Amino acid sequence: MSTALRIAHGAFGRVALLDMDCSLVRHAHPHCHVLLKVEGADTHFSVGDKICPLTDNSAVLVDGWQPHAYVHDPSRPRTLILALYVEPQWLKEFRPGWAASGAPGFFDRPEGEITSRIRDLTMSLAAEMMTRPESVSSHEALLSDLMLAVIERFTPWRTFPASIRGMSVSTPDWRIRRAAEAIQAQQGRSFNIDNIAKAAGLSRSHFFRLFESSIGTPPKVFMNVVRMEHAVNAVLNNSSSVGEISDRLGFPEPAHFTRFFRNHAGVGPREFRNVSRLAG
Repeated sequence: MSTALRIAHGAFGRVALLDMDCSLVRHAHPHCHVLLKVEGADTHFSVGDKICPLTDNSAVLVDGWQPHAYVHDPSRPRTLILALYVEPQWLKEFRPGWAASGAPGFFDRPEGEITSRIRDLTMSLAAEMMTRPESVSSHEALLSDLMLAVIERFTPWRTFPASIRGMSVSTPDWRIRRAAEAIQAQQGRSFNIDNIAKAAGLSRSHFFRLFESSIGTPPKVFMNVVRMEHAVNAVLNNSSSVGEISDRLGFPEPAHFTRFFRNHAGVGPREFRNVSRLAG
């Protein structure tokens, strides 16, 4: 079973050091998501419809809301992965155009060969998290350097606008925008997506096609992203029991919630909370 060795979180988002030996379901994040191998077996992720290797020399790069999954080969040893979930608003502080890190097209490809600097910073951040789990300021400083190196390597960052005036934002179809807002307003509770399509005045098939083309992810995956982010926030930031969080999010049984959390995060909510508190 996969384990979380360390989890750091703050204004930057979160960073998890995960010892993985189980696959993860197809899912997404509202973050700029970068996956880097620390040690163990080479492995791979599926990003969209592409299989992307994760090795000592290659990273996996996932845009905000882009569906992806971890595909573990059970015949191979475990892989220690540094998983970065970086808040676009935090990156925006470095350069206004980097707010685009939460949208499709930020990375120009879903995988690529890393530089020696990226490799060194990956190992330094992983080592610092292991030896000084409480030093969040040090983690954030190393993460800053690492993300700058990743962005310089894997994005067309020079073409991003340097000022707010230069930023243009595309907005989804108003019916899809309202549907997404309705899903988010449920604060992680599950509900019937067919009813949302009906309320939008669209057939089920048209709604699904328009939602994915507008948001970048299918409505079911979007709903699970919202649900998972509410779950992570509750696990990290309040003292409610797993049973209370499960009930609040509309799961019929705490065991269902634990399985949902593990399938998306690699570890269960109790382990996620306990490991994250090492940084407290």
